[in-house]
Amino acid sequence: MGYMEEYKFWLEDDYFDPDTKKELESIKDDAAEIEERFYKELEFGTGGMRGIIGAGTNRMNIYTVRKATQGLANFILKQGTQGKGVAISYDNRRMSTEFANVAALCLAANGIKAYIFESLRPTPELSFALRTLGCTAGIMVTASHNPPEYNGYKVYWEDGAQVTAPKDKEIITEVLNITDYHSLKTMDKAEAEKAGLYQVIGKEIDDAYMVELKKQIIHPDVIAEVADDIKIVYTPLCGTGNKPVQRVLSELGFKNVYVVPEQENPDPNFTTLEYPNPEDPKAFTYALNLAKEKDADIVLATDPDADRLGVYAKDTKTGEYVAFTGNMSGMLIAEYVLREKAATGTMPENPAMITTIVTTNMTFPIAASYHVKLIEVLTGFKFIGEQIKLFEQSGSNNYVFGLEESYGCLVGTHARDKDAIVAVMCLCEVAAYCKKHGKTLWDMMLETYEKYGYFKETQYTITLKGIDGAKQIAEIMDKLRKNPPKAFGDLKVLKFRDYQEDVILDMETGEKTPTGLPKSNVLYFELPDNNWCCARPSGTEPKIKFYIGVKGDSIEDAAAKNAKLTEDIKALL
Repeated sequence: MGYMEEYKFWLEDDYFDPDTKKELESIKDDAAEIEERFYKELEFGTGGMRGIIGAGTNRMNIYTVRKATQGLANFILKQGTQGKGVAISYDNRRMSTEFANVAALCLAANGIKAYIFESLRPTPELSFALRTLGCTAGIMVTASHNPPEYNGYKVYWEDGAQVTAPKDKEIITEVLNITDYHSLKTMDKAEAEKAGLYQVIGKEIDDAYMVELKKQIIHPDVIAEVADDIKIVYTPLCGTGNKPVQRVLSELGFKNVYVVPEQENPDPNFTTLEYPNPEDPKAFTYALNLAKEKDADIVLATDPDADRLGVYAKDTKTGEYVAFTGNMSGMLIAEYVLREKAATGTMPENPAMITTIVTTNMTFPIAASYHVKLIEVLTGFKFIGEQIKLFEQSGSNNYVFGLEESYGCLVGTHARDKDAIVAVMCLCEVAAYCKKHGKTLWDMMLETYEKYGYFKETQYTITLKGIDGAKQIAEIMDKLRKNPPKAFGDLKVLKFRDYQEDVILDMETGEKTPTGLPKSNVLYFELPDNNWCCARPSGTEPKIKFYIGVKGDSIEDAAAKNAKLTEDIKALL
């Protein structure tokens, strides 16, 4: 069926509700808009789907959500695990509540019990909940840090991580096999509740989650010592982090936690934000104003589904607040956790730290310093979660820390996805430790650079929207794959990794070896002296990302090297 025929089907068939038809009627004279909404199905990828809210096959709406859930239900039924049920959570975005209920009632109609949170909860708590309840799967309705017009749908498996191979592809196949919207199942909520297939959850999971978070604290005595003095400013960026962050910091004894009032409560329109992403400096405008007013030691922001953490800390020499990248804050937590576990004798046997291929290379010397095994995985925290599962199955290692460059990390194994709530808690402990010793987080960052080297990373992103944009992104990747550059400026390419083809090419000798990781559309260029760059299309946005990493002799040297490598990449493109 072509896109125009699909449009007419949605417009005329009795299955679709009047509001959907009214919305589609309003674009009847806009051929380009009709094509954009119907030229394809909204892609259900390896972690779920994400898209603009609206009517159409290429949009997030109750019908595309129901179709995705029916595919998941079909897979669960084939696995024979329907008796375990599915946990469902959602964030503050438009239609999140509706999408969560659509999913729950579709599952119920398939005889699969849905455990649905009473109100919005963070992504990591969903991961925790499904494991606590012994569910076979979990669904998180969120578009993470995307703009307000987006929503999304992420699928988790029983280990608490987002689905990985081969289950991810098998679920995708089930979704793609559904061709008739009339075959999608649903049922009345009251009937589902009566049948015991729809159960609301909340406080009991919250309480258990808090208990697990607080187990990760290493020095509660240090927090108690400086709790009256340290000042923390926090913004949930209008999302799900507010209540759990305030609760855990309060229960740990922190006295001076100031929440940005303009961004404290859920707001699906993100009125005070251009972009609800803690990676964006503009997202900190209100928080930094409050920090200056309160003379805060640390400024924290979690994204709408509270799995990413952004950080600023005061430089006492200048009085200014310094921004930390996800790599920087992750390395501070890693250095503190590994150092203090080693010092207190609480480091487990065969400890391991897990990172992704585009995360800072500072992970290597830190892990080596504390005799911790370092494992690199593909981009995406689900691969870190998968390693935790493999450790438990094999007994080979014990997980101590995991991080990815995109402002996400995990301390503990209570969840199997990045957890900004535990990251806030741990970073506040690090800040308290610094406060006790007359330092700031920025001082500790400088000490860490001096110890391991001045590593610096950045991203160069090209946004190419729509049908033509997708083609252009594919063309860029194809060009780099078929004709890998031999140098970026004056930096020779030592090795070229093509994860799609599972090959590492030694550019000097021509020798080829396997990457050892699952196939993925990622290209990586190893350069001399801990310099590198990596090209990867975004799985959730119309972008191609170039990750860039360097090592310098000072902050200034690293910044200069980073800027030059970025310009050399642009010149090649």
